Amino acid sequence: MKNRLKIERAILNLTQEELAEKIGVSRQTINSIETNRFVPSTVLALKLSRLFGKSVNDFFELDDDDK
Repeated sequence: MKNRLKIERAILNLTQEELAEKIGVSRQTINSIETNRFVPSTVLALKLSRLFGKSVNDFFELDDDDK
C-alpha cells in the first residue's frame, strides 16, 4: 500500500509528534505509517481523514501487489 501521509502532513506544517497528538497515537506510529511498515486500522485512517478534511482514498492507495 502506498500513502501520502508525509506529504499531507507537510502541507499543514505538522510534525509527526503534533499529528500523533491530534489523533491519539505515538509519533512512532506516524513514522511507521509514513515508511509503509504499518497499515493503519480503519478507525485510524478515518481519524486522519477527518483531521485533514480529505477522503481516506486521498491518503492511501493499493499497490499492484495488493490488488
